[in-house]
Amino acid sequence: MDTTEIIVLACGMLLVGFVVWFFFLSERERGRAESDAAGVQRIKVVVKGGYTPDVIVLKKGVPAELAFYRDEVSSCSEEVVLPDFGLSRRLPAFETTTVRLTPEREGEFTITCGMSMLHGKLVVEG
Repeated sequence: MDTTEIIVLACGMLLVGFVVWFFFLSERERGRAESDAAGVQRIKVVVKGGYTPDVIVLKKGVPAELAFYRDEVSSCSEEVVLPDFGLSRRLPAFETTTVRLTPEREGEFTITCGMSMLHGKLVVEG
Protein backbone atom coordinates (compact mmCIF):
# COMPACT_ATOMS: atom_id res chain seq x y z
CA MET A 1 0.00 0.00 0.00
CA ASP A 2 1.26 3.40 -0.86
CA THR A 3 0.60 6.64 1.07
CA THR A 4 -2.44 7.64 -1.00
CA GLU A 5 -4.18 4.32 -0.39
CA ILE A 6 -3.53 4.57 3.34
CA ILE A 7 -4.97 8.12 3.46
CA VAL A 8 -8.07 7.07 1.49
CA LEU A 9 -8.58 4.04 3.75
CA ALA A 10 -8.18 6.15 6.91
CA CYS A 11 -10.64 8.79 5.64
CA GLY A 12 -13.14 6.07 4.73
CA MET A 13 -12.89 4.54 8.20
CA LEU A 14 -13.37 7.96 9.82
CA LEU A 15 -16.44 8.60 7.67
CA VAL A 16 -17.97 5.22 8.56
CA GLY A 17 -17.29 5.93 12.25
CA PHE A 18 -18.98 9.32 12.01
CA VAL A 19 -22.07 7.85 10.30
CA VAL A 20 -22.40 5.14 12.97
CA TRP A 21 -22.05 7.70 15.77
CA PHE A 22 -24.47 10.19 14.19
CA PHE A 23 -27.28 7.73 13.47
CA PHE A 24 -26.91 5.21 16.29
CA LEU A 25 -24.85 6.52 19.21
CA SER A 26 -25.49 10.27 19.49
CA GLU A 27 -27.64 11.43 22.38
CA ARG A 28 -31.22 12.26 21.46
CA GLU A 29 -32.66 15.47 22.86
CA ARG A 30 -35.45 14.74 25.32
CA GLY A 31 -38.21 17.20 26.12
CA ARG A 32 -40.80 16.78 28.84
CA ALA A 33 -44.13 18.55 28.32
CA GLU A 34 -45.04 21.02 31.07
CA SER A 35 -48.60 21.19 32.40
CA ASP A 36 -50.27 24.60 32.50
CA ALA A 37 -52.89 25.87 34.99
CA ALA A 38 -55.67 24.20 32.97
CA GLY A 39 -53.90 20.85 33.24
CA VAL A 40 -52.90 20.66 29.57
CA GLN A 41 -49.41 19.36 28.75
CA ARG A 42 -47.63 21.73 26.35
CA ILE A 43 -44.36 21.50 24.48
CA LYS A 44 -42.78 23.39 21.59
CA VAL A 45 -41.03 21.41 18.86
CA VAL A 46 -38.82 23.05 16.23
CA VAL A 47 -38.82 21.37 12.83
CA LYS A 48 -35.57 22.04 10.99
CA GLY A 49 -33.83 19.05 9.44
CA GLY A 50 -35.39 17.01 12.24
CA TYR A 51 -37.40 17.53 15.40
CA THR A 52 -36.01 19.39 18.42
CA PRO A 53 -36.59 17.87 20.87
CA ASP A 54 -36.81 14.56 19.05
CA VAL A 55 -38.04 12.64 22.11
CA ILE A 56 -41.18 14.09 23.74
CA VAL A 57 -42.32 12.78 27.13
CA LEU A 58 -46.03 13.00 28.02
CA LYS A 59 -48.19 11.73 30.88
CA LYS A 60 -50.86 9.15 30.14
CA GLY A 61 -54.46 10.39 30.20
CA VAL A 62 -53.59 14.09 30.27
CA PRO A 63 -54.54 16.29 27.27
CA ALA A 64 -51.49 17.51 25.36
CA GLU A 65 -50.68 20.21 22.83
CA LEU A 66 -47.58 19.79 20.67
CA ALA A 67 -46.70 23.12 19.04
CA PHE A 68 -44.62 22.39 15.91
CA TYR A 69 -42.74 25.43 14.58
CA ARG A 70 -41.43 24.71 11.06
CA ASP A 71 -38.24 26.74 10.67
CA GLU A 72 -37.47 25.76 7.05
CA VAL A 73 -38.96 25.25 3.60
CA SER A 74 -37.73 21.71 2.91
CA SER A 75 -40.52 19.70 1.30
CA CYS A 76 -39.82 16.76 3.60
CA SER A 77 -40.94 18.68 6.68
CA GLU A 78 -44.27 19.85 5.20
CA GLU A 79 -46.20 17.33 7.27
CA VAL A 80 -45.94 15.73 10.71
CA VAL A 81 -47.45 12.28 11.21
CA LEU A 82 -48.26 10.45 14.46
CA PRO A 83 -49.44 7.12 12.99
CA ASP A 84 -50.29 5.43 16.30
CA PHE A 85 -52.73 8.26 17.07
CA GLY A 86 -54.13 8.51 13.52
CA LEU A 87 -52.95 12.12 13.27
CA SER A 88 -51.24 14.09 10.54
CA ARG A 89 -50.97 17.84 10.09
CA ARG A 90 -49.59 20.11 7.39
CA LEU A 91 -46.84 22.38 8.70
CA PRO A 92 -46.68 25.74 6.90
CA ALA A 93 -43.15 27.16 6.75
CA PHE A 94 -42.23 29.63 9.51
CA GLU A 95 -45.52 29.09 11.36
CA THR A 96 -46.58 27.17 14.47
CA THR A 97 -49.09 24.35 14.10
CA THR A 98 -50.62 22.82 17.22
CA VAL A 99 -51.42 19.11 17.39
CA ARG A 100 -53.81 18.16 20.19
CA LEU A 101 -54.10 14.66 21.60
CA THR A 102 -54.75 12.76 24.81
CA PRO A 103 -52.45 9.74 25.11
CA GLU A 104 -54.50 6.90 26.58
CA ARG A 105 -51.82 4.19 26.74
CA GLU A 106 -48.22 4.03 27.85
CA GLY A 107 -45.37 3.27 25.48
CA GLU A 108 -43.15 4.69 22.77
CA PHE A 109 -44.74 6.00 19.60
CA THR A 110 -43.25 7.21 16.33
CA ILE A 111 -43.33 10.75 14.99
CA THR A 112 -42.36 11.13 11.32
CA CYS A 113 -42.63 13.49 8.42
CA GLY A 114 -44.89 12.66 5.48
CA MET A 115 -41.94 11.07 3.65
CA SER A 116 -40.73 9.11 6.72
CA MET A 117 -37.31 10.75 6.52
CA LEU A 118 -37.52 12.77 9.76
CA HIS A 119 -38.05 10.75 12.93
CA GLY A 120 -38.92 11.46 16.51
CA LYS A 121 -40.44 9.61 19.42
CA LEU A 122 -43.35 10.23 21.74
CA VAL A 123 -42.90 8.55 25.12
CA VAL A 124 -46.04 8.21 27.23
CA GLU A 125 -45.49 7.48 30.92
CA GLY A 126 -48.04 6.46 33.57
